[in-house]
Amino acid sequence: MLALTSFLLFTACVATLTIWITRKDERHSAAGFFLGGRSLTFPLIAGSLLLTNLSTEQMVGLNGAAFKDGLSVMAWEVIAVIALIAMALYFLPRFLRTGITTVPQFLELRYDKNTQNIANSIFLLAYALILIPLILYSGARGLIDMMDLSTLTGISSDSTLLHLTTILIGSAGLLYSRFGGLRTLAVLDTINSIGLLIGGFTIAWLALDAAGDHQGLAIGWQTLKENHPQHLDSTGSREFGLPFGTLFTGVALLHLFYWCTNQQIIQRTFGASSLAEGQKGVLLTGAFKLLGPLYLVLPGIVAFHLYAQQGEGISNDQAYGTLVRRLLPEQLTGLFSAVMVGAILSSFNAALNSTSALFSIGLYKKHLKPDGNEEESVRAAKRFVVLIAIAAMIGAPFLAANDSIFAYLQDMNSIYSIPIFSVVLIGMLNRRVPGKAANIAMITGVGILCIGLFGLVEQDHIGPLHKFHFIGLTFAALVTYLLIMAQLSPRSEPWTTPTRTTIDMTPWRGAKWASLILAILVLLIYLSFSK
Repeated sequence: MLALTSFLLFTACVATLTIWITRKDERHSAAGFFLGGRSLTFPLIAGSLLLTNLSTEQMVGLNGAAFKDGLSVMAWEVIAVIALIAMALYFLPRFLRTGITTVPQFLELRYDKNTQNIANSIFLLAYALILIPLILYSGARGLIDMMDLSTLTGISSDSTLLHLTTILIGSAGLLYSRFGGLRTLAVLDTINSIGLLIGGFTIAWLALDAAGDHQGLAIGWQTLKENHPQHLDSTGSREFGLPFGTLFTGVALLHLFYWCTNQQIIQRTFGASSLAEGQKGVLLTGAFKLLGPLYLVLPGIVAFHLYAQQGEGISNDQAYGTLVRRLLPEQLTGLFSAVMVGAILSSFNAALNSTSALFSIGLYKKHLKPDGNEEESVRAAKRFVVLIAIAAMIGAPFLAANDSIFAYLQDMNSIYSIPIFSVVLIGMLNRRVPGKAANIAMITGVGILCIGLFGLVEQDHIGPLHKFHFIGLTFAALVTYLLIMAQLSPRSEPWTTPTRTTIDMTPWRGAKWASLILAILVLLIYLSFSK
């Protein structure tokens, strides 16, 4: 009961504080609801970026991946820093200058309306069928294991409990989504991110201590090194973990899409009050990502040592929840579970808010009711995401059939992310690529990746190629095609970036130095743990 009581009290306090802080926010216009009135400062941007990313698909999924594949999966945290540097220095200034709300809007400016429609449709389908159900499933799975809901509720059927928990989380998320805009979510994220970091580091501390039979952290680390050297190699191999070479192909590309062009994530940066605030927020997020292996990878390795070696039959995705439940005192388990629910709601609402922006701006205003005012557009978007959320609650429990939710996430993300990123990147680098070529590249790229990743892949390989190298080759083929078309059938006039923003576009003076320091730290981390 202590866990449940602390869980309910903390959740109520955070919700009340968030509502009070944002009680006067304007949420009826598109800028107010989708972008927080373009008023976000760097702490809110960093806190929101961090918690939108650090939901249970990371806490549960990445620790589950570490349980199976060891330290090499830290690439999903550490390499993110390089992508965030690219976002701060290159992508963000160009996005903010155009005054856009969504990435498909940028593609319409750069190419044509058909490009916008295709990208908008791909994003909406990906969020509705992949991202939102996955957030709900991983959240429910983590909460069930952490809180031991089976014992607490008396429900012995895991399937029934999974369905009920998914519905509960989804319903709570809908309340936030319906009544709060982007700034409400950013404030909620910032509050919860503090608790998430404190809780995450506490669990890592307790886990390492437990690995050393409670004789201290140094003994715990030495125990892991002696018993599981393969699990502590940052570079991986073809036979075990994430091969180092994939960091320069598929892994890097997925990071670049996620942090530089993924609507769910970068919508937070579009709400920046100035370019400098946006750059500071993005690079501060990069600094926090360097700490990710401590609480997103290390606990999974310790769980392997404590449970898998003892013959306990827990799955990858049960490892983290089991570790939390067994190591944390009951009242702290409730508090941490409340923070985790906040993280779940953050990612869930970020996806819903981005989905509503894509629907409102890309579909409702363009095709369904072009003459509708902004308030009608926001109202229609809120209704639309209710349908999306209900569909996600129904579909989420079926994801339990996957061996690794994190591997499933990366595979599904690859299908739509690589084609969209290639078109955005080349559209910025080359001013002559025509819209028709971009449209063909997106549609063809989705088809190639669907066939490759779900028709040909075996044991993470397609023939002799690792699947992430296959992703890299697909990207290279799409880029080559776009550049050839820029020569054979160029635009009649070279494209120039329009300036349609009212915010201050003066860059942060410390951006390049901060980026250099972060890049050096990434290199040092890999060298320190490489065998």
